Parts: sequence; C-alpha cells; structure tokens
Amino acid sequence: MIKTSFRPRAAAIAALAILPAAALTAQPVPGAFTVVETGRSYAELQEAVNAVGNARATIRIAPGTYRQCAVQEQGVIIYEAAEPGSVTLAGRSCEGKAALVLRGTGAEIRGLTFSNLRVADGNGAGIRLEQGALNVAYARFENSQQGILSGNDPNGRIYITRSTFTGLGTCENDAGCAHSLYIGDYGSLTVRESRFERGTGGHYLKARAAQVTIENNSFDDANGRTTNYMIDLPAGSTGRIANNWFVQGRDKENYSAFIALGAEDLLHPSDGLKVENNEARFVPGLTRQSAFFADWTGSTIVMQGNRLAGGIRQYEQR
Repeated sequence: MIKTSFRPRAAAIAALAILPAAALTAQPVPGAFTVVETGRSYAELQEAVNAVGNARATIRIAPGTYRQCAVQEQGVIIYEAAEPGSVTLAGRSCEGKAALVLRGTGAEIRGLTFSNLRVADGNGAGIRLEQGALNVAYARFENSQQGILSGNDPNGRIYITRSTFTGLGTCENDAGCAHSLYIGDYGSLTVRESRFERGTGGHYLKARAAQVTIENNSFDDANGRTTNYMIDLPAGSTGRIANNWFVQGRDKENYSAFIALGAEDLLHPSDGLKVENNEARFVPGLTRQSAFFADWTGSTIVMQGNRLAGGIRQYEQR
C-alpha cells in the first residue's frame, strides 16, 4: 500500500572533495602508528592496536601508503590520518577478510583510504565489522571487492558521513555478490553526505538494518558495470531515504528498480518508511523503463516530493 503526496523541491546533495592520493611508503615504518594517549609509536598497525587493548584510544597514522592490516579484538579505537586523505591501507587483508577486522566494542575511522582489497572468497573489504559500533568520516573505499562488510549486531549502530565508495562490487564468486556497502542485521545504519560511484557489480548500498537514515548522498551509476540496485533493503526497514541524487547507467545486471524493499527474508517491519525529496534520472541519452521504488512487503510507504525523470515509475508493488 502506498501513501503519496508531492511537494517538489531540489535535493540537497553535499559536495564531496576528492581525497588526495597517499604517497608510497616502505614497510614497516618506525613511528608510523602513534597511540595518542600514551605518546608511544609503533612500526606496525597491529602492534598499536594490541597496545590499546581493552581501552579507548586514538591511533594517529603518519602520511603514507601501507601494505598492512589489523584485527581489533576489544576496546574502542579511533583510526585517524594525521592529515585527512594522506593515509592509504592497500592490498593486504587480515584473516582473508579486510584491511581492518573489527570485533571490539567500537571503532571510528577518520580520513583513511582503503584500496585494492581482494580475497579468495570475493569478499575482500576495507573494513569487516563483525560486531560493535562504527563511525566513518572522510574515508575513501576504492577498487576492491567491497568497501565495508558487516556481520549481524541487532544492538549495534553504524554511522557513515562524507565518504566515497568507488570501483567496488562483484558477482563473480561462488559466495555470492559483494557490494560497495553491505550491512547485516544491525540496529541502525546512517549514511549521509557520501558518494557512491563506478560500481563493478552488486548493489551500491545493501543493508538488513532495522532502521536506516540515508540522506544527502549521490548514487552515480553513469560509469558502473553490471550493477544492480542503488539501495537494497532486503529484510525490511523503517526510517528515511531523503534528499539523495540518483543516476542509473547503461550497463546494468538489473535495471528494474533504483530502490528495493523486502526482496528477501523479512526481519523487520517497514510501515512508515519515508522516501522523500529525492531526484532520479537515467544517464543522458538513455531511454528505458524502471521503478524508483520496488516493494515486496506491501507496507505503508510514505513517498513525497521525489523528482523523477521520464520512464521512471514512482512505486511498484512486486
């Protein structure tokens, strides 16, 4: 069932600066990883993480590109670039999973780039979040199988802002598709003022979170290859999808919808989900038919103020 009212207005999309590339740095680097609270520095990221233990601390990383990874077992750690955009973790995954494997109480990422992460099962990610809270700001995830992949934590929350996801996703492995951002059954997911672009398979944002806030982002599929939905909420969700900008490209595995709700096993109710003040179009010169919002749940979805190009139906129940 759909409740509609139209109040057109321009979507407010935040401008995102492209973070500069980090300079190549030899490994290991004495003093590269500093625990701010103690003033002690380490040559290996894992050494710094181990030194924090079950405490709360900030690891400040000197500018450079590091072929290193780390596993956080406990505590709350802030991973911070000394200069935003100057630090890259590239090409090395711990436990066959990610550059950062997080299963402590919480973590925060500030100004880091994650690049060229690939593993045998096709789920190589910048961040593998297995439990706990996660904040991400001014980060960049590029040219990997996935950007962020999470497990399930119904009491956990994830907040992502002003970050870029580019050149991510694949459906070429037996384990199933990888996506630019893939969140499991979490309590809440917030994504604001971020950019998704140049996908290489799968969805741009897939989440089984009970509550979502997806606002002021751009989903630019113009240069995507064999991509699927822009946003997939396969288990049902409540919350708000608002003020986002969408462009669907030519090379799609599935172009039937921009946003999908409840296409898999339902874990959460979706009544009252708000989809408002978004703008959606096709790449210039492309003519086709698609649904902006495809709904498998039959829930009451509040849709208003969405500006859609010709050929895009606002709502379709499936």
